Amino acid sequence: MNGLSGTLGDIFWNLAPAIVYSSGSELGATIYVANPTEEAKEYALMARLSSGDTVISEESVRVFGAAWFTVDPGEFIRLHGAFRFDDTDAVLSLMLIERETGEVADAVSSNLVSPEAAASGWPIGWPGGASVLTSDLSWLMPLMILGIGVVGMAAATSGEPEKKREAVAAPVAEPKLLPRGRGE
Repeated sequence: MNGLSGTLGDIFWNLAPAIVYSSGSELGATIYVANPTEEAKEYALMARLSSGDTVISEESVRVFGAAWFTVDPGEFIRLHGAFRFDDTDAVLSLMLIERETGEVADAVSSNLVSPEAAASGWPIGWPGGASVLTSDLSWLMPLMILGIGVVGMAAATSGEPEKKREAVAAPVAEPKLLPRGRGE
């Protein structure tokens, strides 16, 4: 599964990589499903809640009251909905399944962290922090590169001496007098 792109379809959502989630509460989400192909495709959504290698629950997500929905070629649809789970400290994955091949075309996931684990003050995955396991840390690399770039630019500019600028005064021109008007 590729988090950035699928050849049969793409799925994105507005959920963060980790969310503080209380068991039994509603988790609202906006989901985008895109069809990058040149023909209409039928898709289904499957929600999976897991902890490590253990699948806690897996269920079909109904869209417009049906298990399968169509997305026109080169188009995307926006879906608004909510999830509710009895478990937390788990990984929520939403898989996009293409009907013709039956393959998982793309998937997104988010860590659901209990308020107790989040209150520890430690980042997720650190000793003493939330014990949710994740394998998708792809968001971390661009952040590290950006940080290194900022530090490098700051170091490069701090070593340069400031250039002194001298003010150059333009010569002041004599004001011109207007000619006398009529009757004066």
